[in-house]
Amino acid sequence: MSPGPKPLVVAAAVLCFSLCTSLLLLGAEAKVRHYDWEISYQHKSPDCFEKLAVTVNGEAPGPTIYATQGDTVVVTVHNKLETENTAIHWHGIRQIGTPWADGVGGVTQCPILPGETFTYKFVVDRPGTYLYHAHYGMQRVAGLNGMIVVTVPEGVWEPFRYDDEHTVLLEDWWHKSVYDQATGLSAKPFVFVGEPQSLLINGRGTFNCPKLANSTESCNNSHPDCTLPTQFTFVPGKNYLLRIGSLTSLSSLSFEIEGHLMTVVEADGHYVRPFVVRNLFIYSGETYSVLVKANQDPRRNYWATSHIVGRNASSTPSAKAIVSYAGNNPRKTPPTVPTTGPSWDNTVIRVEQSRAIVAHPGYAVLAPARADRTLLLLNTQNYINGHTKWTINGVSLHFPATPYLVSMKHGLTDAYDQHPPLDTYDHRGHDISAPAQTNGTIGSPVYRLAFDSVVDVVLQNSNMLNDKSETHPWHLHGHDFWVLGHGEGKFDPAADAWRLLNVKDPIMKNTVPLHPDGWTAIRFHANNPGVWLFHCHVEAHVFMGMGVVFEEGVERVGRLPSSIMGCGHSKGLH
Repeated sequence: MSPGPKPLVVAAAVLCFSLCTSLLLLGAEAKVRHYDWEISYQHKSPDCFEKLAVTVNGEAPGPTIYATQGDTVVVTVHNKLETENTAIHWHGIRQIGTPWADGVGGVTQCPILPGETFTYKFVVDRPGTYLYHAHYGMQRVAGLNGMIVVTVPEGVWEPFRYDDEHTVLLEDWWHKSVYDQATGLSAKPFVFVGEPQSLLINGRGTFNCPKLANSTESCNNSHPDCTLPTQFTFVPGKNYLLRIGSLTSLSSLSFEIEGHLMTVVEADGHYVRPFVVRNLFIYSGETYSVLVKANQDPRRNYWATSHIVGRNASSTPSAKAIVSYAGNNPRKTPPTVPTTGPSWDNTVIRVEQSRAIVAHPGYAVLAPARADRTLLLLNTQNYINGHTKWTINGVSLHFPATPYLVSMKHGLTDAYDQHPPLDTYDHRGHDISAPAQTNGTIGSPVYRLAFDSVVDVVLQNSNMLNDKSETHPWHLHGHDFWVLGHGEGKFDPAADAWRLLNVKDPIMKNTVPLHPDGWTAIRFHANNPGVWLFHCHVEAHVFMGMGVVFEEGVERVGRLPSSIMGCGHSKGLH
């Protein structure tokens, strides 16, 4: 967006960062971490209501993957769902050199059929907190997800110290099945998924069973899966690192620990300039690491809670966990009422926190001074052939039967739309405060990016058909991007590019919120050969078409594994 040549110092800084990291890794022996997973449906009661959940080795959420920077992770997946395909995305892992392992059905692979086995193999090249989850249909809603923790090699120090750590996975949970939800979203008339019945912390929540009009044995507040909330133990005087990840399917959240402040030190695998919060706002697909000092009265326990923000979800109870100081009964309920969090509709404080996240001065990766290409992407909700859809610049994304990576690598041009999508929209004439007109198309086009180019993307929010504007967390596969800014109203390419964008110390992330009635600007380097999805991480929204696909340097991708083929036009290749 800003004019001028790309300074050599940027390239030198990025090269030095990569080389220095590689040299550090030479002193540590990288390992191969093997995992063997069976994906199956099991009856679970995470919030006391029993329903079928998609599990990893019988558990939902699945096991946390632990590795060290530079390790190779090998996950052998056996699909035991009997009547359902699956695919698993390794959220935040850039898949450098292994684009076929990104785990997106229809984009990087054919889905794993029932009864089949598929092996994912990839290198975790950067320390931090990451996620994994199903990426087929709306399967993530059913519970196939978990966390990935990548530590620094021995002898390498992070810019903060702590005595111990805990992982905190935040989710929302519905009693309605994935099939019910997907059918409603595709129906005429449209039926939205509604607000979740519960919020979960590390797979546990509490639904008030007597609320059900027809109480049955399927809801039991004495069920062992939900009688005890998640517990975290603190030793007085110790410092704790909490690795917090959100894999909600709809909800934006506020997380807090009663009486304790949190210092944010890492976001999506990148160190941030530390800042202190009482409430951490976290959006689906984001991860944060925060430091917490165990400095409160050790004679009692404390609440840890998550609350929905950005939506009027008063019917959904907050999630509750217990922080227990060592020596106390970890089951003892804290003597206070659980915290309620900030007002759900206070957008200002959420935007302020987004703007507070900047790169740590000692670990910043300098952003290129200018972009080679700028995309202005407007999201609108449209009626298309009687169906309610989300569109980006007028196109609602539909995944083709043949994965993009396979069709583009093998020249199968009839497998996806050849007409290029629009780089911009009528930003002068479009009224973002008014619902979109009844127009738009359904398609599978691709943004073809020049390899090694720098791309700016401005995400522009607008009102839905119900005349409201919502939060949309956007996730880019295969890359980290620089977050250049968040603004209110409509982005003006002529004025805002200079006035509101941060090119001095922007944080790098892989997921970023687009706030209501506003815009978000990012910049990324298209230097990872492959085909990559960029989409809203609200499960219903991407199901309804809210995403785009980027291709860069696909001709540089090595020979594709035959295991990712076998569907659509790739049947013969398999």
